[in-house]
Amino acid sequence: MLDTLHQPISSIARRAVACLESRQTVAEALASLRRRDIADRIVYFYVLDEERRLIGVLPLRRLLSAPEDTLVAALMVRRPVTIAEDATILEAHEAFADHRFLALPVVNAQQHVVGVVDVTMFSEEDFLPDQPAQAAALFETLGFRVSQVRGASPLRAFRFRFPWLLATIASGLACALLVSVFRLTLASSIALAFFLTLVLALGESVSIQSMTVSIQSLQLSPPTWRWYRSSLRRELTTALLLGFSCAALVALVLMLWLGMGPAALIVAATIVLSVAAACFYGLTIPALFHALRIDPKIASGPLTLAVADITSIALYFGLASRLL
Repeated sequence: MLDTLHQPISSIARRAVACLESRQTVAEALASLRRRDIADRIVYFYVLDEERRLIGVLPLRRLLSAPEDTLVAALMVRRPVTIAEDATILEAHEAFADHRFLALPVVNAQQHVVGVVDVTMFSEEDFLPDQPAQAAALFETLGFRVSQVRGASPLRAFRFRFPWLLATIASGLACALLVSVFRLTLASSIALAFFLTLVLALGESVSIQSMTVSIQSLQLSPPTWRWYRSSLRRELTTALLLGFSCAALVALVLMLWLGMGPAALIVAATIVLSVAAACFYGLTIPALFHALRIDPKIASGPLTLAVADITSIALYFGLASRLL
């Protein structure tokens, strides 16, 4: 398997590539395509300049829906993502994981298209993404880069994983700084220290739950504003239900243990607010990473937890400083 992964991608690339000229109109492009034997899996057309260099990519849907007198150059997406001719199959796996396209062109040093690779070619024998759910499952498989789980040296694994742990270190230091700022508030009510870990744990749990749901949704559809608003409304409603339920239960325990007082109100209010904030982070951070073409499954976790912890600490002691 490792030998296969290190073979050049050109060894499996399809040579039949659907290319268009930038100066063609939509009508001319469609007419030229009708004269060719175009494969049924093609979803992207690659746009060439006068010297046959790749300068853009045109999705099939955009071509079919455009007016016939529109120039191909006006419709194409510039600066297309490509795979170098001398890249390995392993590097192509990583390119698909990073960019999540269904196909990528293979180019030589002169930016001439020498082939195309589609995502199904990596596991043709036992997987054909005929259904959206199956395609999402394949991207889930590719989402964790193959080089990290197959033959990665300890140093390579360290270099990849350590930068994201810096977010945890930074959040820990920030939380310590916040606690030191509110040390007089903490000293005035030692009971606050009893429930600090509970508040943090609830915020972290909800942020991870929301992040997991968001990543699963992002595998099926790109992050649009409509999707974001709908998901945020649904997740916040769920988070408020969770927050009020957890706050009521914890407040009841506090009243039975310590009696009704400011501490119970502070803990309950912080739980509701921190759970709502954690839900927001759990949805927003993966969506932002996905839009920036950063793998959300790897990058979102440390940052989401870090921001959720800092927010929970700030809310907890901020409320306590006002109510005590």
